[in-house]
Amino acid sequence: MAVDLRPSPVASRAAPPGGRGWRARLSRLDLKVSPYLYISPFYLLFLLFGLFPLGYTFWVSLHRWEIIGHHEFVGLRNYSRLLTDDQFWNAVVNTFGMFVVATVPQLLLALWLANALNRRLRVQTLFRMGVLLPLVTSVAAVAIVFTQIYGRDYGMANWILHFFGVHKIDWQANRWAAWVAVSTMVDWRWTGYNALIFLAGMQAIPRDLYEAAAIDGASRRQQFWRITVPLLRPTILFVSVISTIGGLQLFTEPLLFNFGYMNGGSLRQSQTVTMYMFENAFNRFQYGYGSAVAWMLFLMILLFSLVNFLLIRRFAGGGEK
Repeated sequence: MAVDLRPSPVASRAAPPGGRGWRARLSRLDLKVSPYLYISPFYLLFLLFGLFPLGYTFWVSLHRWEIIGHHEFVGLRNYSRLLTDDQFWNAVVNTFGMFVVATVPQLLLALWLANALNRRLRVQTLFRMGVLLPLVTSVAAVAIVFTQIYGRDYGMANWILHFFGVHKIDWQANRWAAWVAVSTMVDWRWTGYNALIFLAGMQAIPRDLYEAAAIDGASRRQQFWRITVPLLRPTILFVSVISTIGGLQLFTEPLLFNFGYMNGGSLRQSQTVTMYMFENAFNRFQYGYGSAVAWMLFLMILLFSLVNFLLIRRFAGGGEK
């Protein structure tokens, strides 16, 4: 009887060559390690240019740090001084005032604009890209134009208001007027940008939902409030947090509106926390105190971003059940 001495196919598959084994292990290692290698450049750069400066700024805030040579450790003395500093709290009030006046209308206008751009329009790509034009315009040019618009004697704003019986407003000398002027600069620049983010979120909502709602007799307004806004909740949260961070770091617009003066006017009527930080660090050369202001701003941004997150999660879509 003939005997087949050839190796079984099952046995040959069960015993792979040694080379194939290390290649399989290398492939598994690649699958596990590669994602971390891909994202590592961001975290390395953040560690170098973000986390290290943040920690170093805190260390400087614990000192009376002079520009040349002398560094005296004072502990939390800069922070205790900050809590009783009237100029600091004035800057805080100005910052939050301009943040509220600018951000709330900005987000509502951006949401309305995104909803309009989400409809079928002729040359819709042109309209969608057109809302980004203010963003690519030089901030200095924007400040020059708006400074002329809000001029006391010959500004367009006062010229329009006089038709309604309103006397001339000194926009740069009055606190509330300065808040409104700076806020319109911010809104003009960033509303279109936020609208495109909202539009991207709206584009991800299935059209079947709107068609079903229309069949059930829902109007456009009902579709917007009962379909668009609840499903847009993550995007609204993202835009709100980003706008909060940008609004509390407001610097360029009020600085240029006051012709480059870091004090925000003779009465500090439009000085923000960021401007006050720069004034102490680079005008008065009090680096320790300026670093303490920077850390207080950092803590305020964390706090209000968390409040924004909780409010939007609770009210925009009803929250998680």
